[in-house]
Amino acid sequence: MKVSLITVTFNSAKTLQDTIDSVASQKYSDIEYIIVDGNSKDDTIQLINKNLKIISKWISEPDKGIYDAMNKGIEMATGDIIGIINSDDFYSSPTSISAVVAAFKNNDIDSVFADVRFVRNSDLNKTVRYYSSKKFRPSLFRWGFMPAHPTFFTKKELFDKFGYYKIDYKIAADYELLIRFLFVNKISYKYIPLDLIAMRTGGASTNSWRSNILLNKEIVRACSENGIRTSFFLLLFKYFIKVFEFIKTK
Repeated sequence: MKVSLITVTFNSAKTLQDTIDSVASQKYSDIEYIIVDGNSKDDTIQLINKNLKIISKWISEPDKGIYDAMNKGIEMATGDIIGIINSDDFYSSPTSISAVVAAFKNNDIDSVFADVRFVRNSDLNKTVRYYSSKKFRPSLFRWGFMPAHPTFFTKKELFDKFGYYKIDYKIAADYELLIRFLFVNKISYKYIPLDLIAMRTGGASTNSWRSNILLNKEIVRACSENGIRTSFFLLLFKYFIKVFEFIKTK
């Protein structure tokens, strides 16, 4: 089973090597690694060229945002299943992809997801928040809950069947796509109880109160477009859960 891993970059030279190294460390051998760069101006391209033994395909050109770049990567992919790993994230273990593939092989499923660990930029061994996808159900979308997107792997053919990321979303196209796949089209899924990916804090959807307002607006929109009734009031509930996620890491 061939796995296509996609990393989207833009001026990512400070963190990209960790991402590449984590892909290179995977014990599963049938991996196609694709990097889609948005015409970076820092040393990202030089770094990519230094790692061509690991990178199967790459492009660097202007795009219409992160989700447009993800779509380009999906179009380039030739794997049976696809996963997205951000340019400031890294796999927690050399057996992460092996565990994902085993879940697909041992179960008649369309998708897999797991847990993610948020780490401190200054100390990648320091966990500041642990997000578990264990209790996720599609009915929870209306409350603002989703499986951890960086741990989501699904069959390539499903993107062709149900569509790609909507590029008119700024930071919640992943939420909308997961609703479309898991709630609307009811693809099957398997949760694996693993700390699959480590994410540096400060991503696009969490780095300011303005980002959180926009995120919630887009979540409401995504739900509305896919037949789910929600409101800003219901979405507030997820922030109480986040508090407990922080407490558990103390």
